[in-house]
Amino acid sequence: MALGNLNLGSQLAEGKTKVIYAHPERPDVVYMVHKDGLSAGDGARRSTLPGKGALSCRTNSNVFYLLEDEGVDTHYIGMVAENVNIVTRCTMIPLEVVMRRIATGSYLRRNPDIAEGTRFEPVLVEFFLKDDARHDPLVTDEEIVSMNVATPEEIDTMRATGRRVFEILERAWASVDVTLVDCKIEFGRTDDGDLLVADVIDNDSWRIWPGGDKERMLDKQVYRNMPEVTDERLAALLLKYQQVADLTDKFIEED
Repeated sequence: MALGNLNLGSQLAEGKTKVIYAHPERPDVVYMVHKDGLSAGDGARRSTLPGKGALSCRTNSNVFYLLEDEGVDTHYIGMVAENVNIVTRCTMIPLEVVMRRIATGSYLRRNPDIAEGTRFEPVLVEFFLKDDARHDPLVTDEEIVSMNVATPEEIDTMRATGRRVFEILERAWASVDVTLVDCKIEFGRTDDGDLLVADVIDNDSWRIWPGGDKERMLDKQVYRNMPEVTDERLAALLLKYQQVADLTDKFIEED
């Protein structure tokens, strides 16, 4: 398959927002093609947002470049087309690692005694099993180990790396007067068993509030909150994704 000037190998996997293709010559890397799709509510709401794939790729590239520059081990190699990254091939661990600085959203629904806006010091880290049939349940360290999803040592590494990733991104967002509220990341294992921050970190991966103002949110929550999806609302949402891509350009301007 060809995408622009790229020759893509066979399709290896497809998610809601990306497609993974083999590299035709290098088994150690893959192409990650960002799609224009957008979903919420375990896929109950789905839309196509033309141009989102390119903006997500740009945001993702900026974020992973920043993390690499800060010495975090990731799968990122480069951006090879407007909506395509090339990354190290690895086996994904079926966990979402969620870091929370400020209590909001689903955390409040699970913990009704916690006041919205409560600040977590240090950053709270939670693990969710990627299982659509069970709506990605929250899991404990003990459950993760018992299911053979990860070892205790890997869990410790993911928790520590998650906090480090959050703090790097928190500083970057603060530099443009945006509050990073929470963020989710994923990990993969290389053939050698090394853990890498992998998958995607883009505008669907976090909550960000300009000036700390929830009413000015720029992230995917805007889509989740739409009482009804209309062309006008989607067009306004695309502008927010554009704004986020532009802001993350500033993360790496000096480089």
